[in-house]
Amino acid sequence: MIPYNNFTFFLWLLLPVVPAIIFGMVQASPKTRSLWILHSSIIMLYFILRPQDVFDQAVMYFIWEFLIIRLYLKYRQSEARQNRASVFYLALTASLLPLIFIKFVSTPEINALQTLFGLQNSKTLSTHSGQVVQGVHSLTNKLASVNSRAGTPSPAKLGSNSFASANLSSGNLSSANSGTANLGAVGLNQLATATIGNSIFGFLGVSYVTFRIVGTLIEIRDGLIKEVGLGDFISFVLFFPTLASGPIDRYRRFLKDLRKTLTRQEYLTYLIQGLEYISRGFLYKFIIAYLINEYALSKLTHTHTLWSNVQYMYAYSAYLFFDFAGYSAFAIGVSLFFGINTPENFKAPFWSKNIKDFWNRWHISLSMWFRDYIYMRFMLDSAKKKRINNRYIASATGYLLLFLLMGLWHGTQWHYIIYGLYMALLMIGFEFLERFNKAKHFWGEGKSWDMLARFFTLQFVCFGLLIFSGRIF
Repeated sequence: MIPYNNFTFFLWLLLPVVPAIIFGMVQASPKTRSLWILHSSIIMLYFILRPQDVFDQAVMYFIWEFLIIRLYLKYRQSEARQNRASVFYLALTASLLPLIFIKFVSTPEINALQTLFGLQNSKTLSTHSGQVVQGVHSLTNKLASVNSRAGTPSPAKLGSNSFASANLSSGNLSSANSGTANLGAVGLNQLATATIGNSIFGFLGVSYVTFRIVGTLIEIRDGLIKEVGLGDFISFVLFFPTLASGPIDRYRRFLKDLRKTLTRQEYLTYLIQGLEYISRGFLYKFIIAYLINEYALSKLTHTHTLWSNVQYMYAYSAYLFFDFAGYSAFAIGVSLFFGINTPENFKAPFWSKNIKDFWNRWHISLSMWFRDYIYMRFMLDSAKKKRINNRYIASATGYLLLFLLMGLWHGTQWHYIIYGLYMALLMIGFEFLERFNKAKHFWGEGKSWDMLARFFTLQFVCFGLLIFSGRIF
């Protein structure tokens, strides 16, 4: 069951949401609300992470990550209060290992490891592997058939690693059951559960869960987090409304909401806001994104002229925004029903005046995560250790590191890497032009100049998303 993909999911959603609303209206204590979040997340994940072995892998992953968190926290709270970089990087590497396996280790290697650790019976390994391969081929053929009717790229076109990773992809499927539900930029990637079930730690949303855990590790090192309880950690890491594709929350902010006492009036405000977000999600994902796909993308998939590529660039950019922003609106709306004010993920990104402004508006929780935990730390570390004396070169290097990592996080195909490099060059170029403009004043001020800036920014952004789609590489 894929979150927010069809109306069946929303019917199942009533089971945890209705009691959550009742708890909110009767002003239940934070402890009662947090217990319901804990239990409802586990129950919903049991239905979302199907088949059973995928759920089991998620449990294994969680135990592994919790042990790392607890051991590192114990190390930081020892009498000496040690903070050696080597220990931190060891904990960080251990935390990232499951994601590395999923993204970079091939299926035969995973099968060998499963046999080694007894996760599969060696006697039935070849049979099971054959069934998996047969199932994946069957699924791929079905997807290609449906995609050819829907006019969108097949999994083969998207690339196997993209298809097998829980990240954004450019495909779309029309649901025969609902008539309007689709697996779009978020959806196809969520379908990765069908293909990563043969990995050790593969499950829906593992990339986003890893971000939450790594962020927690970093803040433990900084001394900002002093205690991590099992129940709180489960609720934070496996919070089902945001499991599949974010927004990416942070432990201290989440815990503040979890322990906050809400009056009936405060909860009513959350409830109304939640309904507004849910309505926006339906409008964006099930109406606008569907119409863009049906009447624009589907007509452009099999033509590759210069003009069709230009049309595809704008149609795909709009589709990607409305599909993913629709998913994020659902996630935020449902979170509010539980009293959790999940961070906003999109703020009119195509109205940005420059590329830096765009990244403050697009996939905000992801871009802020990379800014705070990659770029800023790289800059501070470089200044402290005087690795790069020129701050402009340091900034350019930081952007290259940030966006190349972001590209690799989306997938290991070349178009993701080129997309990351392209965005880094845009950021570096903008900072150069910004400094040049201060000296030469070639760019004016006022509404006309702002509109011109928005127009140029939109062209650069849409071309970047065309690279991201994999259509030209």
